[in-house]
Amino acid sequence: MPLSVLDLSPVSAGRTSSDAVRETIELARSTERDGYERFWVAEHHNIASVASTAPPVMIASVAAATSRIRVGSGGIMLPNHAPLQVAETFRVLEALHPGRIDLGIGRAPGTDQLTALALRRSREALGADDFPQQYAELVAYVDGFPEGHPFEPISAQPTDVPLPPVWILGSSLFGARAAGAFGTPFAFAGHFGTADPVEAMEAYRESFRPQQREGAPTKPYSLLAVAAIASPSEERAHALARAAQLSMVRLRQNRPGPLPSPEEAAAHEWSELDESIGSAFGQFATVGTPDQVAEGIRARAEAAGADELMVTTNIHDAQERRDSYSLLAQAWGLSSGT
Repeated sequence: MPLSVLDLSPVSAGRTSSDAVRETIELARSTERDGYERFWVAEHHNIASVASTAPPVMIASVAAATSRIRVGSGGIMLPNHAPLQVAETFRVLEALHPGRIDLGIGRAPGTDQLTALALRRSREALGADDFPQQYAELVAYVDGFPEGHPFEPISAQPTDVPLPPVWILGSSLFGARAAGAFGTPFAFAGHFGTADPVEAMEAYRESFRPQQREGAPTKPYSLLAVAAIASPSEERAHALARAAQLSMVRLRQNRPGPLPSPEEAAAHEWSELDESIGSAFGQFATVGTPDQVAEGIRARAEAAGADELMVTTNIHDAQERRDSYSLLAQAWGLSSGT
């Protein structure tokens, strides 16, 4: 089963947001050497612990710094962008890096409501629920609009390259059914999703209808995103996870901040509420030695019937984060150095 990477450019305490985006490039180089299949970057806005605000810029930079690994968006939050702009941007990326780009799109804002309003520029756009129409418009800039459509004369340049493979991302049953109806691959956010991954994947497979688009899949293909932390020592792995828990606690309590160190998490005075919020981390994350993590995430994938796993790992120290991915790749049996 292929293993891939989802990166959010986490901002660590004592480091800057600029450090975080540069560390994403180093992580991409490292995970390519480790043998990972894909490297996707997320879209989030106005979150102090996350610097992944501009996926197309990061995709271009990561693809230029690597040579084999597929690079994509996990994802572009389509309601934040004009569909024509997305089609043009990803055709340009495909022209620059042929056969290596993925276009993952989602319907959530990736931020709070005020920031979403600043992105979308109108309250009408903020409240619109027109994701299917936006998706249809996006692909029509490549495939062509029906005769008589107001946008019929418009096509996304450059026209001599295809739109990269389109994935629908989701954390709910809506995303699963949308991916099935659109006939695209589906990526489920098992690292935070509200739905049961098993139920979401079943809904996707049951609703899948192949589309008559060039390069469109003829059968369902699903990817499960999971959170994982691996370390040679089980004790150290859980110390790293405790820091990730504290970051989650602060975010849920509307006190977001940089990713704390394990030492900061150990010194934190955990209240009962903190512990209750932090315990949810275990629902989404697999933590332990490389073999334990490999076994745990494989069980998650098999339960959901996923075809591919995508791992997101948030660790305060950038080198320790790269080491976690490398250790997991070895335990998984990936071929390094390709």
